[in-house]
Amino acid sequence: SVMHKCTVDRAAAGLLALGLTKGDRLGMWGPNTYEWILFQFATAKAGIILVSVNPVYQLQEAEFALRKVGCKAIVCPEQFKTQKYCNMLRQICPEIESSTPGDIKSARLPDLRSVIVLDNRQPGMLHFEDVMEAGSSQYVQQLQDLQKTISFDDPINIQFTSGTTGAPKGATLSHFNIVNNAYYVGKRLYILSPHPRICLPVPLYHCFGSVGGGMCMAVHGISLVFPSAGYDGKANIAALESERCTFIYGTPTMYVDMISQPDLAKYDLSSVETGIMAGSPCPPELVKKVISAMGIKGITIGYGTTENSPVTFCADPLDNIQRKSETVGFIMDHLEVKVVNPTTGEVVPLGELGEIMIRGYCVMLEYWGDQAKTEECITKSGWYKTGDIGSLDAYSYCRIEGRIKDMLIRGGENIYPAEIEQFLHTHPKVKEAQVVGVKDFRMGEEVCACIKLADGEKCTAEEIKAYCKGQVIPSLIFRAADLVPKQRIRQNQTLNLRLLQFTSSQQDNPLSVHSVSETQGPLIQIRIIQIL
Repeated sequence: SVMHKCTVDRAAAGLLALGLTKGDRLGMWGPNTYEWILFQFATAKAGIILVSVNPVYQLQEAEFALRKVGCKAIVCPEQFKTQKYCNMLRQICPEIESSTPGDIKSARLPDLRSVIVLDNRQPGMLHFEDVMEAGSSQYVQQLQDLQKTISFDDPINIQFTSGTTGAPKGATLSHFNIVNNAYYVGKRLYILSPHPRICLPVPLYHCFGSVGGGMCMAVHGISLVFPSAGYDGKANIAALESERCTFIYGTPTMYVDMISQPDLAKYDLSSVETGIMAGSPCPPELVKKVISAMGIKGITIGYGTTENSPVTFCADPLDNIQRKSETVGFIMDHLEVKVVNPTTGEVVPLGELGEIMIRGYCVMLEYWGDQAKTEECITKSGWYKTGDIGSLDAYSYCRIEGRIKDMLIRGGENIYPAEIEQFLHTHPKVKEAQVVGVKDFRMGEEVCACIKLADGEKCTAEEIKAYCKGQVIPSLIFRAADLVPKQRIRQNQTLNLRLLQFTSSQQDNPLSVHSVSETQGPLIQIRIIQIL
């Protein structure tokens, strides 16, 4: 589909006709679709704040997000896969069923007035076509007048953080944040192909997709290819071939899935010149495997946070393999970075570890409705505290060693999980590895590596022990540990065990193997290993 200015203007005018005004919040709740991008630009033109709602949110999470920011309208499909969006909204707001479309009055979501459904018409809800038809010339003129009052510093988007350490926080981003980030990301990434065809499997509800995809499309004139509405590793590969994509975005997990496709070799990926891997820590060994298996020599690494809209570091596609696999690249143009001692706040010398802090156009406005949390992470002089531990070299290339909150203290010794994880990823049988802390009476905290094996592989504790000997920690002793309930295993559809708290048990017993069913997908086996 081609998105024309007049279509965006009609959608924006239609929203004004529904009674939305500058500063109101509209929630987008669903998978990657053309309409997601359309409303991204329509809301921006009308001064309406787009609220990116995670498409896998269930009742409690969705209600919290929509109520937190006071959404006046919600856009969603009736259903996608097992997610029944309209049914969930009716459970939160039973008043919808008997309401006049556009005039909902809900006890639990008091700001909500309109639900706009993208596919099948529903009682009490507006349809997408109703919005487009409502945008008459009267409201187009109102839109044009309104745009004279919109400032580059006005909020444009609210992105919810994952909430792994508490309730999700609404990172509030401005036009200035997002447009500049998209501009400089494109300047850094698209040097091999000025007008790339981008395969975009990453979700639009996240900055990686909406800024790196939707906004870059407008700023740099790129083409976006959605391989599937919901994530599908095989569909990614198929789209690269059929659409002759020249660039691909993905998280490390997505690249793992792509290179693990048993029939990968049959696909013609010769058009793919480069891509970016970001969204979570990128093991150096995985970067090398992607280059080898998919032939993407220009693959590069990026780093950032939602609060920084999002990219702050990115490698050059022409950088050597060492820089692209062992660092997250160098600081983006016109941003400032410093590394400080997290206790004293003093800047540390180059090469030494400390907390990474960022200042510049990328730093969010605030956490919506939470001044205290905002002041915790943004200093009075405008520096954003990332909470990440890392170091800088003389050329501003950055190495990330982990989160301050993830840092383990074993008998007074600081241990950074990322170092151990990166080494474990070099084992040919290891698909994913994450390291967490285990409470221990004597040492205070022990180190626990959680390993997900590659499909069809078998591995013993002795094999891992022998592989690690003399490499990461002087000695390894394997003990059993209790696994937390399976519902805490998955965060945003990826294996995310680092934030889990394990409790040591049966400490004198040998390694035990636990099988845990994922929410979706095949059974996974996680081997629990304590590293002493």
